[in-house]
Amino acid sequence: MAPETPAQPPDWNALIEQAKIGDDAAATRLVEALHGHVLRIVRNHLPRCADEQDLVQEVFMKVFANLEGFRATQPFPNWVARISLNTCYDQLRKQKVRAEVRFADLSSEDVEFVESIMAHTPPESAAVPDCDGRSLVDKLLATLNPRERLVLQMIDLEKRTVREVCELTGWGESKVKVTAMRARKKLNCNLKQLEGKLRT
Repeated sequence: MAPETPAQPPDWNALIEQAKIGDDAAATRLVEALHGHVLRIVRNHLPRCADEQDLVQEVFMKVFANLEGFRATQPFPNWVARISLNTCYDQLRKQKVRAEVRFADLSSEDVEFVESIMAHTPPESAAVPDCDGRSLVDKLLATLNPRERLVLQMIDLEKRTVREVCELTGWGESKVKVTAMRARKKLNCNLKQLEGKLRT
């Protein structure tokens, strides 16, 4: 899945050059054109207890602070996407990683979802949006280190290719693949631990 761009992209080069010389209208147009693009990325990788609007604002502050360094060797929205991901990554690195998901942390819907995995049947409350396992996935993702979490979310949840992850993060292909492999192994171990606790 390639990074999303506005349906009718503006003339990026013209807006960028105008914004560089202090044109407030051009800067506003850039923000308006890319706000949804940045917000989607932030929501997908929002750290616990972080405010999405604060993070979006921080992304745009970095965009304008580094505008002079932009080179048109890649689409401008892709450059902004990389800044967005790195901003989320920096925030994730500030948070303490949970060693494991404790049974006491699980909601009744989480427990039902784990039991349904063990029984290979859909949970009874699967028709309810909040009971689709997302809550449990979020708790399990919190046990990964920031790099593992970012890579796994992009590959397994956002369905991005390894190449796209490399382009957005600036990391090498082998680093992304090894990180994804380790992250999946950790999540599988944590899920099996939960299953073991439910069986006891």
